[in-house]
Amino acid sequence: MPLLRIRTRIDDRPGRLAVLTAALARRGANILDLSVQVDTDGVVDEFVVDVPPGGADADELRRALEAAGGVGTAVVTARPNELVDEPTRVLLLGARLRAEPHTLPAALAELLRADAAAWVSSGAVQDGDGALTVPVGGRGAVRLRRAGLPFTATEAARADALVRAVLTTAAPRALRRVITLRDGTGIVVRPLVPDDAEAVRAMHGRCSLDSRRMRYFSPKPHPSRAAIARFCEPAHGLALVAEVPDGSLLALAHLIHVVDPSVAELAFLVEDAWQGRGVGRALAGLLVELGRERGLVELRATALSENARMRRLLTSLGGRTRRTGEPGIVEIRLRLDGRAAGTAGAGRSANR
Repeated sequence: MPLLRIRTRIDDRPGRLAVLTAALARRGANILDLSVQVDTDGVVDEFVVDVPPGGADADELRRALEAAGGVGTAVVTARPNELVDEPTRVLLLGARLRAEPHTLPAALAELLRADAAAWVSSGAVQDGDGALTVPVGGRGAVRLRRAGLPFTATEAARADALVRAVLTTAAPRALRRVITLRDGTGIVVRPLVPDDAEAVRAMHGRCSLDSRRMRYFSPKPHPSRAAIARFCEPAHGLALVAEVPDGSLLALAHLIHVVDPSVAELAFLVEDAWQGRGVGRALAGLLVELGRERGLVELRATALSENARMRRLLTSLGGRTRRTGEPGIVEIRLRLDGRAAGTAGAGRSANR
């Protein structure tokens, strides 16, 4: 029975995946593996299926999925060894790379099932036409090529994560750090803890109604104690505060887990008296860095369309903006691997 790997992009709405699986089932395709990936244009579903002898061919399956709502559907031949448990496969590749770091191009090709991989000068090439460039610190980059299946943002993040995990020798930086603003002022950024509840409430009290509206889409007075406790839980994501030497807080920032794989929502609030001094840019840069360290593919922020400062800040970091289904609200998506940004989704954003 032939094995096929199929990718198609769908609207990320309830029931859409069921429509696709039903379309495959009607043509006798048995789903052996399924993964959901993020890409620049939304969510990509990937299936590995086997088809009985005399069953539907690749063109028929492609037409069936597109009739069921799939977009940009691609179907290529798969091999039985591609059905190995994915976490096990990645761990074995990591172990091999630690013993033989010179085999990095071959390991990345195996990780992403690429047709070819070779060393290139970092920054010397542009991705496209079925190619992906994976930076390798000061050693250059590895250029991967694959016919038939364009690389997704999730795959780019997987490759970057393998390189960092196996070949990077520097220890991760501590979450608590001192940041120097444009005017030379030093502020401390550290994780939020439950004991910060009163200081967070006080900071919100020093923020104008407009600043709180830009952050929460309403002039919310302050988060409740229960909300602050939830912010501190790793399952929620990562919450940071910025403080001055006297211990008072001047900003609150978040990376919030969402249901989309390898994606987090970015949000922050800066006290009015500290706005315009580079606090927002420093926090955004730090959240991008921490997102990369956590293997995230993309950060998303939802903002009022009138929040020009927030939009300028994130687009200056490479984000792209588009309208949402809600009047007066936009979403900015920021790819974390330095590649082209994408579009669209939902959430709650931030005030610079």
